[in-house]
Amino acid sequence: MKTRTLYVCQNCGATSARWVGRCPVCGEWETFVEEHREEKLPARTSRTSSAPATVVPLRAVTPEAQERIRTGIEEFDRVCGGGMVAGSILLLAGPPGVGKSTLLLQLCAHLDALRPLYISGEESPEQIRMRADRLRPSPQELLLCCETELERIEQLISAVESPVVVIDSIQTVAHSELESPPGSVAQVRYAASRLQHLAKQSGKVLLLIGHITKEGLIAGPKVLEHIVDTVLVLEGESPYGYRILRALKNRFGATHELGFFEMSSEGLREVRNPSALFLQERELPEPGVAIAAVLEGTRPLLLEVQALVAPSGYSVPQRTITGYDYRRVQMLLALLERRFGIGLRHHDVFVNVVGGLHIYDPALDLAVALALVSSYRDLPLPQGTAAFGEIGLTGELRPVPLPELRLREAQRAGIRQVLLPSALVRNRRRLTWDGLQLLPAERLSTALLQLFPSADPSHSR
Repeated sequence: MKTRTLYVCQNCGATSARWVGRCPVCGEWETFVEEHREEKLPARTSRTSSAPATVVPLRAVTPEAQERIRTGIEEFDRVCGGGMVAGSILLLAGPPGVGKSTLLLQLCAHLDALRPLYISGEESPEQIRMRADRLRPSPQELLLCCETELERIEQLISAVESPVVVIDSIQTVAHSELESPPGSVAQVRYAASRLQHLAKQSGKVLLLIGHITKEGLIAGPKVLEHIVDTVLVLEGESPYGYRILRALKNRFGATHELGFFEMSSEGLREVRNPSALFLQERELPEPGVAIAAVLEGTRPLLLEVQALVAPSGYSVPQRTITGYDYRRVQMLLALLERRFGIGLRHHDVFVNVVGGLHIYDPALDLAVALALVSSYRDLPLPQGTAAFGEIGLTGELRPVPLPELRLREAQRAGIRQVLLPSALVRNRRRLTWDGLQLLPAERLSTALLQLFPSADPSHSR
């Protein structure tokens, strides 16, 4: 059987007949690795029946109710859209040591009555038992197996009557007839494709643990993320004790949904009130601090935004943005200078979302702008004030989705007044919402005058 040599990009899976330094498809450097392939591919299980395909109108198809398996871990179920769908395949990725295996072991403990199957390619049964013993609750009926051969893994999944299967990790699974090493693009792509077919055929839930690269991307070909039904990422900054579970893709629920956990000696504990993690109680308000009501997925969060504006000692002032889009902050700086005469071109500007979160919600615009003005004028915002709203290039405050969820979270956190776009307030005569005072504003200039009435109005133009 003839063998040919190919060079395969370990980032995107592109192939080349010769080695190249920079991948022409994804643009990454030094990612091509030599692989030897036989012209005859390994035998695959036929995915088609002998009967010809039939065409039916959509209205004739009877929808089936999605059977979900609730794990009992509310934060995990929330991120998955209400539980795991039978016959689906989920990918859980994250940096080393963040708690991926711990989280799935705890999931197995909550599903102990279903006798889940845990297939490990990285640890021995004794090592898994040591980690499982410190968890609360600890799994008792969990079925363990250490295997990396794809054919044997498929046989195990088919033979064992477990509706939930964990594979730790997909990068250790290899097919014997592929000459490339485990974790290579060819191996990961082929294993994921076979496991996906098995999940759909058997109706079992497959949970795959995946590694990430030094750049923070999921290791393996991009097609891996397309094959699976759900992509979950477990994030955790080393200075903080909590972990954030984020859904990057979900065919059966909302994307960018967040779940919060706290690492403890007994495993990962759910955080039911994450806003308390990001808010600090202060006796007196301080300049440069604003509270924002943002939405990640369908979850409302209250968090603190801090800004520091100081005269620069450099010819090119510093701009350091942590936790928010750098380009949006640059837009806000240009808007403050052009529309309000707040010249920051000779000032260093630092913006930080407290707690290590990265926020994608543009409703954070208003809180960032307020924090910048507060720091520049050295005037604190009124205590007990929160804000949310997107800012346009002309200074108008644009409405954002689901304001009721944001207001309800602010009320639960003890906020007294909320600044928001006036388009979200239907009844201008009633400026309260369940005890919250509403401060509607059509433009940023109006918002600044409401919160800084003693400021020189000539700054606004």
